[in-house]
Amino acid sequence: MTEYLQHGRVRLALHCLQPAQNSGSHALLLLHGLGESARAHPPSLYGAWPGAVHALDFTGHGASSIPAGGGYSCEVLMGDVDIALARIGPATVCGRGLGAYIALLIAGARPKKVRGAVLLDGPGLAGTCATSTPYIPLVHAASTLTPDPFALAELATDARPPEYAAHYATLAREFSALANPIAICTREQPPWLQAVRLLLACDAAHPVKACMSYAVMPSQVAVP
Repeated sequence: MTEYLQHGRVRLALHCLQPAQNSGSHALLLLHGLGESARAHPPSLYGAWPGAVHALDFTGHGASSIPAGGGYSCEVLMGDVDIALARIGPATVCGRGLGAYIALLIAGARPKKVRGAVLLDGPGLAGTCATSTPYIPLVHAASTLTPDPFALAELATDARPPEYAAHYATLAREFSALANPIAICTREQPPWLQAVRLLLACDAAHPVKACMSYAVMPSQVAVP
């Protein structure tokens, strides 16, 4: 089932991949990688989740609409997730690639709504380091299909300084009710993720185990 949420002039597609098996459990929200859609998430990742499982198509991806002329940033996509959380309530957020970076941002920006963020490998994880050389990507502006070429060009070159990511990790650590609000499950380690891992002093976790460790909500949750 798919419902559509309004984020400014963009219509976001929020897919329910699995209904709640336990009415007392919170939701799992899946975030795809750059150029992907809700279809990127394998059922093996979320099949045992006791609550409802939702997957969001970011702006310009999947069944979500395309804004005219681009203007994409990771903060715009974080706003997409904020809209989804307002609809489904507090949730564990699990992101692939670019979605992993957005999961980190929303965990810091909305620590009371995010009941754990799981970061996975996928397209767009690295982004680009900050540079003093301006770069204007060349895109096929006539395309009306998703993924939007502007999204691919702009988000692939969106600077992700390590200090910026570490700031959001600090916010998550300080204001979340969880002992370990972020689980890193990636083999790729771009500089921003290295900074987060160093700050949190956490080891790599297994994706499914990391998700399931957040399935219950005691006051303190440890990720093995």
